[in-house]
Amino acid sequence: MGPSAMRVANLNKRLASLGYEVEDLGNVPVEQQESLPEGPRHAKYLPQISAVCEKLGDMVTQASMEGKAPLVIGGDHSIAIGTVSGLARFMRKKRQKLGMIWIDAHADMNTPQSSPSGNVHGMPLACCIGLGPQELTRMFGFAPKVDPRNVALVGIRDVDLLERQHVRESGITAFTMRDIDEQGLRAVMEKALTVATRNTTGFHLSMDMDWVDPTDAPGVGTPVRGGATYREAHLAMEMICDSGSMISMEVVEVNPVADVNNRTADLAVELIMSAMGKKIL
Repeated sequence: MGPSAMRVANLNKRLASLGYEVEDLGNVPVEQQESLPEGPRHAKYLPQISAVCEKLGDMVTQASMEGKAPLVIGGDHSIAIGTVSGLARFMRKKRQKLGMIWIDAHADMNTPQSSPSGNVHGMPLACCIGLGPQELTRMFGFAPKVDPRNVALVGIRDVDLLERQHVRESGITAFTMRDIDEQGLRAVMEKALTVATRNTTGFHLSMDMDWVDPTDAPGVGTPVRGGATYREAHLAMEMICDSGSMISMEVVEVNPVADVNNRTADLAVELIMSAMGKKIL
């Protein structure tokens, strides 16, 4: 339902107003969760998620090969495994290196062994740097998809106990909400951009809408108080746009069931617009 809500918020028309040619490839077919067996307790719905991510990865690779800039919109953040795998495969063929900025309230660095819930949407960043089930980490036959030294994780404020060790030992650069409070968002984003662009061709942006405070983004899967303000979120996107180094983008965890008058989907589209070049003047 997340992609539909963003389309209702006129994503395509608003992007076209910036001068882009927009081609909507439609939804990737996803089996309905409520009609399926849960599967492995420590990695629920793993076969189905793997299949969806592989299909998405193929679409992202194909779009990249055609010279297009992939923009992926979704609900569950586990789709990032497919997006990043497809993009990394394309970059690998060109012998280019990919960086990544991951903006989220959560670290998304659990593995089946550390996850309290077994929900794969708490594991995608770990999978992208080679930690987790082989069905996800070794998609398209190689791992990691991104060198952790070129990954910046921004905005975290809710990290599981066992997951903390993964964050500390992985080699990624993590910026918590305390870092944003102490240093200011501008300084944090400057550092994140440095990490993601150091010796890379460019970076992928993966943004979970729950990084924004629930007062502005109530319609998310797992809201956490104390997130980015409306203006901080726009500043982050504007700085990403100014860098000129973003290769692809995804926006996830829009949950219309929990939303109020489509506010979160509308904000998601606003933030995409800022990242894609909309300016005040």
